[in-house]
Amino acid sequence: MSGLASTFSVSRIAILGAESSGKSQLAEALATQYQTVWVPEYLREFVEVQQRVPTESDQLLIAQTQLQRESAMISAAKTWLFCDTTPSMTALYSRYYFQHMDPELARLDLQHTYDFSIVTAPDFPWIADGLQRESPAVRQHIHEQLLAMLEQREIPFLLVEGSLSERLQQVQFTLDFWS
Repeated sequence: MSGLASTFSVSRIAILGAESSGKSQLAEALATQYQTVWVPEYLREFVEVQQRVPTESDQLLIAQTQLQRESAMISAAKTWLFCDTTPSMTALYSRYYFQHMDPELARLDLQHTYDFSIVTAPDFPWIADGLQRESPAVRQHIHEQLLAMLEQREIPFLLVEGSLSERLQQVQFTLDFWS
């Protein structure tokens, strides 16, 4: 994967992780550090606007909207576009909560078109928010499922751990090595 940034004008970086694992903080901090933009997680906005958790029938819309927002932001990005989640996370949660997945969501899940993936370890304190987050046990289970899925699909990833500054250093080392 040497030369990621030089091969493409903008490389899309997926930031994956279970609930309350620091994805949004990391995406925002990376965008600031690299003077670029990031794509916030649409699910968070969905829950705030709808004032409810998503149903099974909402999952495809959530994944599609996330991708639409990535497409809309790519022209504003410089070198890197940091994406706070992907359809793969929506698919993982769909399998967990509904034991089923819309076929179109399954297709989006398998398309994984990111140049690199970062996984946030569930080592941040778990914070309940009343609607979206369930428990530290669910967070750990989803984290394990995510790692298994990435390994099964042979998708390279960087697992980041520790404080936000430690995570930034881990990502910076990796991205600077490739650019």
